[in-house]
Amino acid sequence: MSNEGQPPHRPAVVEGVLERITYANEESGYTVARVDTGRGAGELLTVVGALLGAQPGESLRMEGRWGSHPQYGRQFQVDNYTTVLPATIQGIRRYLGSGLIKGIGPVFADRITTHFGLETLDILDEAPGRLVEVPGLGPKRTKRITAAWEEQKAIKEVMVFLQEVGVSTSIAVRIYKEYGDASISVVRNQPYRLASDVWGIGFLTADRIARSVGIPHDSPDRVKAGLQYALSQSADQGHCFLPEERLIADAVKLLQVDTGLVIDCLGELAADPEGVVRETVPGPEGEPVTAVYLIPFHRAELSLAGQLRRLLRTPEDRMPAFRDVAWERALAWLAERTGATLAPEQEQAVRLALTEKVAVLTGGPGCGKSFTVRSVVELARAKKAKVVLAAPTGRAAKRLAELTGAEASTVHRLLELKPGGDAAYDRDRPLDADLVVVDEASMLDLLLANKLVKAVAPGAHLLLVGDVDQLPSVGAGEVLGDLLAPGSPVPAVRLTRIFRQAQESGVVTNAHLINAGTPPRTRGLPDFFLFAEEETEDAARVAVEVAARRIPAKFGLDPRRDVQVLAPMHRGPAGAGTLNGLLQQAITPARPDLPEKRFGGRVFRVGDKVTQIRNNYEKGENGVFNGTVGVVTALDPVEQRLTVRTDEDEEVPYGFDELDELSHAYAVTIHRSQGSEYPAVVIPVTMSAWMMLQRNLLYTAVTRARKLVVLVGSRRAIAQAVRTVSAGRRFTALAHRLTEGALV
Repeated sequence: MSNEGQPPHRPAVVEGVLERITYANEESGYTVARVDTGRGAGELLTVVGALLGAQPGESLRMEGRWGSHPQYGRQFQVDNYTTVLPATIQGIRRYLGSGLIKGIGPVFADRITTHFGLETLDILDEAPGRLVEVPGLGPKRTKRITAAWEEQKAIKEVMVFLQEVGVSTSIAVRIYKEYGDASISVVRNQPYRLASDVWGIGFLTADRIARSVGIPHDSPDRVKAGLQYALSQSADQGHCFLPEERLIADAVKLLQVDTGLVIDCLGELAADPEGVVRETVPGPEGEPVTAVYLIPFHRAELSLAGQLRRLLRTPEDRMPAFRDVAWERALAWLAERTGATLAPEQEQAVRLALTEKVAVLTGGPGCGKSFTVRSVVELARAKKAKVVLAAPTGRAAKRLAELTGAEASTVHRLLELKPGGDAAYDRDRPLDADLVVVDEASMLDLLLANKLVKAVAPGAHLLLVGDVDQLPSVGAGEVLGDLLAPGSPVPAVRLTRIFRQAQESGVVTNAHLINAGTPPRTRGLPDFFLFAEEETEDAARVAVEVAARRIPAKFGLDPRRDVQVLAPMHRGPAGAGTLNGLLQQAITPARPDLPEKRFGGRVFRVGDKVTQIRNNYEKGENGVFNGTVGVVTALDPVEQRLTVRTDEDEEVPYGFDELDELSHAYAVTIHRSQGSEYPAVVIPVTMSAWMMLQRNLLYTAVTRARKLVVLVGSRRAIAQAVRTVSAGRRFTALAHRLTEGALV
C-alpha cells in the first residue's frame, strides 16, 4: 500500500512487511532494507534510512519520500516509522517465525498460528499460559516465550524513545538490560550515567542523548562527565594520568565551554572521593607536573610499586636452595638434560631468576629467551619448587606450555578473575607458587600487572619475560619499560647475542635490522617477501590474495588458522576493518547451506575467525577477555545464539544481542596481535597509514611470525616506519614510585 502522489510538503506513507535488512550501520542507524508492500509477484521495495530497531517479519508504517538511486533504482527514503502488528495469519506466522522471539522459529510459529489463528498476538499479550495448548510447547518453553515476548515489548518502548536520538538497536537493548523499567527515566534524567554504566556508550553518545532531553550545554554534570571521558580516552591511548594543563585544554576543546568552568568542575571532582586524584609527579623530562588520575589507575600505580618493593625486600625465600648452589655442577647437569650450553648472558639471567625475588629478562627474537626460560624452569623443578607459568594471551600461554613441557595459563585464568574484575588470588590469598614466570610481559598493562603482582606470595620469585622494544600494552601503562628504566630497583638481563641457527632466519635478521633503524632485506630470502604496491587499494587487494590463496598454495598453510593479516590501523582502504570484509569473502563466502547472522554492518557465519573486543567477566568459565580469538562453530536462529570455540579450546555462547562484543579477526591491528604468534603474517604497509608508521609497530608485526613474513605496500612507507622512533613515552609515574614513593 503506498501513496506516491502526495504533495511535496507532506510526507509519503508506505506500509509493508520488512523482509530482510541488506545493510545496517550500527553507529549511525542508517539501514537499507527490502519491504513487501503486498503488490504480489514477489516484488520487493528498497527502503533506506532510519529503520533502527525494526526486525524482519514486522509490519511497518513508514513516513518519508520517494527517490531513486543510480545503481539500485526506485527507493523510499524513510524519515520515521511505527510498527504495525500484522493482521493476517500469514503475516503473524512470518512475524513470529522471524527470530524476533527467542525460542520461536518457523516450526513453532506455524504450530502456534495454526492453533490460535488471528487471535495469536492477543493470546501472547493477555493469556500466554494458553500456549501450552500448542502441541510440543510444554510449560518450560511457554514460560521462556512469554518472558521473551514481554522483554521484546519493553525494549520496543525504549527503542521508540531512543530512536529520535539515534541510538543503535544493540545499545538500546543494553540500556534496557542495565536499567529495566527504569530505562526511560535514567535516559531522560541522568543520561551521563550511561557512559559509565553501559558498555558501548561513551561520553559522545551520552552527550547527544543529554542534548536531546534538554540538559544544558554548561551543566556541571556535563563538564565533570567530559573531564572523566577525556581521562578515560587518554587511558585508552596508554596514559595512566594526564598533566592538568593538558586535561583542561582537552576538556575545553571537547566540551566547547569556558576554561574557568572546567577548572571549577575539576576542583569539585578532585574533592570527590569517587572523582579524580591530583598529585605532583616528575614529568617526561624530570620536571614536576600536576598529574590528574582516574582513581583506579592511581590506586593501581601506588599498589604495584609498593608490592614490587615488598617482594624485593622480604627476607623470606621460597627457593632457598639456590642461595648457595654449586652453579658449575648445576649448569653441567642442565646442559646434559637439554643438550645445549647456556651463553654467558643466559647463564646470568638463570642465576638472577633463581636468586632474586623479582627479575626481568628481555631481548629480541633469536636471542635465546625461550631456552633461558626453559632452563630456569628445569632447574627450579629439579629442586622440587612449585612453578607456575602464565602469559597474557591464550596463544602465548600455549607456546609457553609447549616450550617448558609444563602447564601454562593466561594471567586472567591463573588469578581466576571474577565478574567486576576482582581476582580470586590476591595479597590475602596468594598463589601457591615458589616461582611465577610470566611470558610476553610487554603486554601487561598497569591494572593487570597490579592484580598479578598482588597475588605473588612473599618469598616467592617472579620472573617477567618480554621484548621491551615491542609496542607497549594495549591498556594503560608501560610496565615492562618502567621496570627497566634507569635507577629501577628490579634486576634485569638483556639478551643481545643472536644465535647461529636464528641468523639463518630472514624473519629474525630483519626484525633486528628494523629495530636498529635499517630497512629490512626483501630480496633473496626464503621466508621474507615484499609485494611492492604504491596504491593503498592495490595493496589491500594483494594482501587478501596473498593471505587467502598464495601462501596456502605455496606453503600448505591453512588461511584461517595459520595466516594472520596485521594492519597498522583499523580504518582506511587497507585497514583491518576493510580487509576483514574482503578476507571473509575470500575465505568464508556466503553459501546457501552456511548459517549466517547479520548484525549491524557485519555478517557472522559458521567458520568465521572472530575476536572478543572487550573484557567480559561473565562469559565462559573464567571470563572472555579483549583479544581472545576463536572460530564460530554454530549459529542457532531460534535460540538466537552463536557459539565460538576460542583459542583456549573453550566453547563460548553469544546471544545475538551480544554480537557487538565480537569482531572478525581475519585481519587485526598490530596492537591487537601483541602476545600472539602465527606461522605466517601478511602486513600491508602503505602511506595512507603514515600517522601510525613507527619502528616499534613494524618490529612488533614482524616478530609475530614464526616462519614467514610478507610485506605488501610501498618501500617509502616501510622506510618511514623504520626511521620513525615512537614519539614520547606514556604518562606514567611507576618508575618514579619504584625508586621514590613510600611503601604501601
